[in-house]
Amino acid sequence: MSWSKLKQQLESFLCPALNGRVEYRAPAYRYLADKPGTCYISVDKKNVLNMSDKASFIKWYLTELEIKNDPDIQIPVTQDEIEAVRQASKGPVPEDRLVVMARSRKSSEHAKELLSAQASLSRSNFIVVANKYLSTSVEESIESHDILLNVLALLDRRVGKKRIVNLSEKMKLKHPIVQYFYGLRRSTL
Repeated sequence: MSWSKLKQQLESFLCPALNGRVEYRAPAYRYLADKPGTCYISVDKKNVLNMSDKASFIKWYLTELEIKNDPDIQIPVTQDEIEAVRQASKGPVPEDRLVVMARSRKSSEHAKELLSAQASLSRSNFIVVANKYLSTSVEESIESHDILLNVLALLDRRVGKKRIVNLSEKMKLKHPIVQYFYGLRRSTL
């Protein structure tokens, strides 16, 4: 599918409150092997999510340790996860220490997901994901671990106010750019 047709279809799904504020852009309309392409999502004429085949300019975190020690990322832990740590420890461990161990384990997994997700942001990947988004349901896109699918779903007009409000807990575990677009969508309610 050509870029102009893809852009037209994506913009037709935009939430009415964000129509005109959010734009999908690709300055190089033709992708050539020797010329890397750039694609970005802009909000109020400012580039918010920049995807480049040359190199990804999105570098919120440098290492897994920085992600684990970031106080803004809050990782909720369930009783099942605490019980899994208790079984793995094979010995008496204080309850408060089990919570710390479970949170550390979960934050490591979360950090690895974030790093692998932001490494895959590129123009060619955006076109593939956008085509995939147009052929999948909104529910699948919201539940996905793919950053771009999450962003496109949050901007979609088919996602209602009630669903947006109910997503607040899930968004705490998502990538910062997904949280940004969630906040943008919440501001339109």
